[in-house]
Amino acid sequence: MERDIQALLGKLDLNQKVRLLTGADFWRTHAEPAIGLRAMVLSDGPAGVRGRSFDERDPSLSLPSGTALGATWDPGLARRYGAALGAEARRQGVDVVLGPTINLQRTPLGGRHFEAFAEDPLLTAELAVAYVEGVQSAGVAATPKHFAANDAETDRFTVDNRIDERTLREVHLAAFEAAVVRARAWLVMSAYNSVNGTTMTEHELLRDPLSEDWGFDGVVVSDWTAVRSTAAAANAGQDLVMPGPEGPWGQQLVDAVRAGEVPEEAVDEKVRRLLRLAARVGALDTLPSVIPEPPPAEDGVALAREVAAAGMVLVRNENALPWDPARFGSVAVLGQNAQRARIQGGGSATVRPREVVSPLAALRSALGADVVRHRVGATVTDGVLAFDSADLTNPVTGERGVRVRFLATDGTEVAVQDRLAATLVWLDDVPDGTATIELRTTWNAPAGIHHVGAAALGRLVLTVDGTEVLDTVTEAEGGLLGGAFLDPPAVTAAVEFGGGASEIVLRFTSDTDLPLRAVTLGAATVLADPDEEIAAAAALAAESDVALVVVGTGETIESEGFDRTSLALPGRQDDLVRAVAAANPRTVVLVNSGAPVLLPWRDEVAAVLLGWFGGERFGEAVADVLLGVREPGGRLPAGWPATGAEKSVLSGVPSDGVLTYAEGIHIGHRGWLRNGERPAYPFGHGLGYTDWELREARVPAEAPANEPVPIEVRLANTGARAGRQVVQVYLSRPGSAVERPVRWLAGWALVDAPPGPANATVSVPPRAFQHWDGGWRTEPGEFTVHIGTSVDDTPLTQRVTLR
Repeated sequence: MERDIQALLGKLDLNQKVRLLTGADFWRTHAEPAIGLRAMVLSDGPAGVRGRSFDERDPSLSLPSGTALGATWDPGLARRYGAALGAEARRQGVDVVLGPTINLQRTPLGGRHFEAFAEDPLLTAELAVAYVEGVQSAGVAATPKHFAANDAETDRFTVDNRIDERTLREVHLAAFEAAVVRARAWLVMSAYNSVNGTTMTEHELLRDPLSEDWGFDGVVVSDWTAVRSTAAAANAGQDLVMPGPEGPWGQQLVDAVRAGEVPEEAVDEKVRRLLRLAARVGALDTLPSVIPEPPPAEDGVALAREVAAAGMVLVRNENALPWDPARFGSVAVLGQNAQRARIQGGGSATVRPREVVSPLAALRSALGADVVRHRVGATVTDGVLAFDSADLTNPVTGERGVRVRFLATDGTEVAVQDRLAATLVWLDDVPDGTATIELRTTWNAPAGIHHVGAAALGRLVLTVDGTEVLDTVTEAEGGLLGGAFLDPPAVTAAVEFGGGASEIVLRFTSDTDLPLRAVTLGAATVLADPDEEIAAAAALAAESDVALVVVGTGETIESEGFDRTSLALPGRQDDLVRAVAAANPRTVVLVNSGAPVLLPWRDEVAAVLLGWFGGERFGEAVADVLLGVREPGGRLPAGWPATGAEKSVLSGVPSDGVLTYAEGIHIGHRGWLRNGERPAYPFGHGLGYTDWELREARVPAEAPANEPVPIEVRLANTGARAGRQVVQVYLSRPGSAVERPVRWLAGWALVDAPPGPANATVSVPPRAFQHWDGGWRTEPGEFTVHIGTSVDDTPLTQRVTLR
């Protein structure tokens, strides 16, 4: 293949070569007919493949978020997850999936915490390898991102993260190294931020260790608009500028080469990498794809349900779960997210699924609508929630949905679309000449006062049955992409509806120069008397056999583009839980968030189940777990704080543009142990529906420093049903000559077993014992091996001496 690629490169002149190194548009690379190269399509992931648009008429599979996958601790499931995304990509004509996100969950306040797998570098690395292998088994490229240390959203375009070399190698580059060296990832995405004074698209890390030490032979693609220089980025290991066609390369790069500022050999190397990628995904007429016939795709919808259940973490259970439907005839399901569950994070992770199953709908399906009763109890967000498409009628077609008209400055019609949803996004695909976008629909509104409105950026004019109720201008609070797209401002007006069909028309005009438009048409949930609603929810719980309270976050709380400022649940959700728990001792709380939230009532309820952002079949997975059809198989991939004020809860907010990673190698559970603090729930914690006993561990007394150390564990399922245990192995080195964590994860094994004895084998790799000191070193001598079921529960201890 390399000889063929060199021959194709020789057919291109400098202008042709440079043209290939900037995108043709927002999602595609340039074609080059002279060498039989077609355009390649890149698409956002990492928990779904959106394709080139946000159009709900072409729906995408929505898998559970990164934290849910991380909570499975299951590389085999991660491989299937990646393979499902690879199959989705092929179905949509996508060559490159922009995922997985393998930055660490350094702080629970990070806006994209939900996208990442874990706080731990080893757990993240193992899942990243499996994910990448799964995607690329379909002949589609995976793109580990964001290289490197892109762990928070505050000032993400400009922040300079200061990190010492050892911390970089051992912690923040570890998963990237595994994805490149072991899984042979075909792309890596460079991040917006700087590391130690240099922006990542110009950073020496792109050459060493990425290409030189690790042998990466793929394409370094920029995060969108991350490349801001010509010669500096071109002389680094940056290969592809996205999006296009405008950018800092193009003619500027041609001029820089001719002026001697950038060697043409550097351009040639970038084009070689791009052509190598094209050969791998089958984008060259003259070379076959490396996977000409990918394996058959499994049922992605069924997989979404399986992953959601496998990642749910049962952190408390006072004999409350699983439910036995024969023992009760009434269930109170409470909370706004019970009815409108949050299934995915905001920003580039967003896809449009064909169908979303809420916990309320799934429980009604499983138990009967007469058994399951619902009240809102407390709201999650005061923003606009999109109208349910089932309640909307396109006034022109008479079918479900919305008529959209694109209007020129003079009001003439440029184009028309018939859409199915009330949340609409156009990214680089607004028809030319559009000044105003009009949404027209008929809403089947229940009688009463509704706070109707829209979330969008620009001038908004809203009419209801011909009467203008809003005419206002909104502005982006953040001033950048976060405000304009990821968190658009919302406005509402209180309108009294008589019941039945009402015509609603929204016109919005935006003067942003960003290549996108986004709008949500809907209504805010406004409770006339919040105290009365909580009391009514508690009363419903009191007269029910069991109560489920679904709490969580909303679209304006966890998203790309901004970080959280608090870990508290929004609104009156804590008050709701306490009122319901006081009314019914059999109260179960389901937490529907992508990242840790504070649970101040956690010891006052019968059970707490963490459901994450569970993908399109979230509700069905919840019903499976509550009713005992499936085991809640998850273990925490990050510790959950008790108060949020602990020293171990790190900040992602820079000072004067600089964020110092002062914790060094003591990230996550390592920091909790070092600081002597105990979280509400520790790393690795999780309960199931059976009991386990760890009985004996066998660890060799001595082992060669350059070979894996085998650890055998005898355990037993002492309960009455089959279940899953995650046997976790940690290391420590008291009296080390090298600064080390108090304890660090070294390996684990999944054990699925019926009642009775079972065995587990964990192979601890040499790297687990090593530290970085200008190279990987092993300190000879005795290490302590801790074996248990969480970082805080390691009842078996052995020692091994490395020689």
